[in-house]
Amino acid sequence: MSTLLRVDPESLPRNLVLDPPLTDAEFEALCRDNENVQLERTKEGVIRMNPPAGGLAGDGNAEIIRQLRNWWMGHRQGRVFDSNTGFYLPDSSMLSPDAAYIVPERLKGVTKAELTGFPRLCPDFLIELLSESDSVAKAKNKTDLWIDNGASLGWLVSPYEQKVYVYQPGSKVSEVSGKSVSGVGPVKGFTLDLEEVLRCYDV
Repeated sequence: MSTLLRVDPESLPRNLVLDPPLTDAEFEALCRDNENVQLERTKEGVIRMNPPAGGLAGDGNAEIIRQLRNWWMGHRQGRVFDSNTGFYLPDSSMLSPDAAYIVPERLKGVTKAELTGFPRLCPDFLIELLSESDSVAKAKNKTDLWIDNGASLGWLVSPYEQKVYVYQPGSKVSEVSGKSVSGVGPVKGFTLDLEEVLRCYDV
């Protein structure tokens, strides 16, 4: 394995292209050695560097995880993942959602070792939370990528617009605003209380 670099988010651009591209093992080692920044990889091999979340986004994301985890506690099937989890997707990219859920049927046969690293699974359901520094267009494109790689349902929560963009395969993106958004398919029965999420942005 080649010597890996230390990433300084203050001096490097948000995107990094290495030639030759890193192997999966090298990329995982790079992520472990640079815990101060979240790394993702596009299908083209471009490494994207994401700074830590700000206080308001961190609070909002913690609330989303709390609600999803509480729903999971009602049946304890499948697994819930937070924003620190990276997933290798079928198109060879490695992306991290802000929250995700995988149904129990797709976890059959998956070993502890496979879950210890970045799972080679696309979540069945994921949530992306738009932060102040995010581009809406890029966030929408990322949510599209989750659907293209096999996700059954994706929510892009935009606290600044006070709405949720709902993504499903074969369907036009819809918008939900109001007090809550209800899950279907893999998360049928889960309701995200948007008022509680938006309260995290009150100062």
